[in-house]
Amino acid sequence: MACLIIYISYLYIQNPLVISRLGGVIIGKSPGIPEKIISGKGIPIDNTLQQSMISQDAFNESISFAKENNSHALLIFHQDTLQLEHYFDGYSKNHNSSTASMHKTVLAILIGIAIDQGYIKDVDVFASNYITEWANDERKNITIRQMLQQVSGIDFPTFSFHPLSDWNQLVVGDQITQSTVNQMSVQIPDQEFAYNGVNPQNLGLLLERSTGFRYSKYLSENLWQKIAQDDAFIFLDSEVTKMPRVFCCLDATARDWLRVGLLILNKGTVNNQQIVSTTWIDQMTTPSKLNPNYGYLTWLGTEHNERRAYNRKSSATAFHKEPFIDNDVIYLDGFGGQRVYIVPSKKLVIVRTGDIQMEWDDSFLVNTISKGINQNNP
Repeated sequence: MACLIIYISYLYIQNPLVISRLGGVIIGKSPGIPEKIISGKGIPIDNTLQQSMISQDAFNESISFAKENNSHALLIFHQDTLQLEHYFDGYSKNHNSSTASMHKTVLAILIGIAIDQGYIKDVDVFASNYITEWANDERKNITIRQMLQQVSGIDFPTFSFHPLSDWNQLVVGDQITQSTVNQMSVQIPDQEFAYNGVNPQNLGLLLERSTGFRYSKYLSENLWQKIAQDDAFIFLDSEVTKMPRVFCCLDATARDWLRVGLLILNKGTVNNQQIVSTTWIDQMTTPSKLNPNYGYLTWLGTEHNERRAYNRKSSATAFHKEPFIDNDVIYLDGFGGQRVYIVPSKKLVIVRTGDIQMEWDDSFLVNTISKGINQNNP
């Protein structure tokens, strides 16, 4: 015990902020300084269900599965109606859940909005036009598309138990731009899919520089005020740089995550207003050449892999017990089972938030509900 105390004290002296934040994260605190994202009236959600097209057995099985996996919320929206809204003990519709990498897909939507507005020409523009730190080395040839598809060839830190590792600087440090902009290329772009936090974090910087707006302001005014009903929170690295962690950490209610799913389902349209172009949503949800299960910072159920790999450096995988019944599944993937599933052919959106589950089965909820729809509509 004495040795442990001495070691922790040594680490604290080396970097007190990182050690303090790591300790906070362990007990459930945020990885940085919270900043509010102002909402609006929200996409109307109709829950006046007359007769469900989904079998009651499917609902019951889904609730049991979600409960077994320590979920906070389970929402099922089908055919223009919220057919199930279930919150588990200790949680309600007002609870902002931590949803990890689901933020990545929101970032992808914002890049599309910036292109629609003319701040960015298109996805084949070199990122170094905005990230000028890359202009004089091999990174000058990386395009925005390659970053969106996680095929940029840029290096990235991986999980480490060492409190002062590059990984923990990325996750809880106070110089996140320095941590990510300084990552160098390790191979030519378009050679390998490597899911990581460096590409989206640098895209967040690119978005700020191309639009001239801070990320929080752009997110609020161009998306959150137009679709969401409750304020959300992002987390800044420090009071000085005020850079949010955009590869993760957008805390929002389950209902507002449902609204993100509805925006994708409805091809970028809300209340007859085009928030982001249909063309962009189509591009976001088109399989990339190197990974048929990935579009622009968004996962797809195109091919079945029982153990879906994220990158060659990490042993972490996502579990899919069986193939998706539907061949058009789109989903937001947050660490440990935070999910928004969208099935356009069924006009279906499913939201699950909850405690981290390392063996979360991605096939269960989508297939259970899809079978329930088929059973009620032979």
